[in-house]
Amino acid sequence: MHINSSARRIAPLVLIAGLWPAASAFSRLPAERQATARPPAPSLTRPTSSAKPTDAEGFIQRWLLLEPIQVPGQLTQSAVRTAVVNDFPVPSTPLPHDGDTLKVGDSTLAWHAVDTVNYNVNLYHFAYALNRPTSNVLFWAVIVVNSPRDMSGVRLAIGSNAASVWWVNGTEVTALYNDRQTVIDDGVSKRLTLHKGANLIRAAIVNAGGATDFCARFLDENDRPIKTLTATLNAQ
Repeated sequence: MHINSSARRIAPLVLIAGLWPAASAFSRLPAERQATARPPAPSLTRPTSSAKPTDAEGFIQRWLLLEPIQVPGQLTQSAVRTAVVNDFPVPSTPLPHDGDTLKVGDSTLAWHAVDTVNYNVNLYHFAYALNRPTSNVLFWAVIVVNSPRDMSGVRLAIGSNAASVWWVNGTEVTALYNDRQTVIDDGVSKRLTLHKGANLIRAAIVNAGGATDFCARFLDENDRPIKTLTATLNAQ
């Protein structure tokens, strides 16, 4: 389902540069990659607060990202679901922490906590800064979204470059397939309930080549952005 909105826009390929604190997890690369370390991701910063409010348009700007997993990069529904559900599933529980590692095949991949300076999360910036592949890759993203009260009739609205699958509190709610640019509210879930307190959001994004990013926000029962949510790295 699509939401028609004059606010819909295609995510820019070049994003405004932001500062990266020296204590960033990206500066703590494994020894085998330090010799070829690259500049910090220009659109991402390391979280410095316990909670991150959504931006003025309701977009979630804090995420835990797993370093990319190499996949064939096919973007059809069957290929994406095979990669995400069968070949490289990453459970959301226990909730990972910044710096945790995960063994995937012959690779040891790390989780990184990031805040984006934009409404979208630039995964190309993320992977390139870590000297990781940016094409034919699968990214996993998780975050805890805290709601001040029970909210029924809301919908998760997302965009991604390219394919993606999304879960809220363990239930798959929306997905996009095939080669595409990130468009705000490109994929919208059925009506659901956000519980008072912590709600777990999980996403898998598959990219074939070139730029890759995603954006996500919740819409209320009148399809207006919800601006009272906060993102945290753990369930509070």
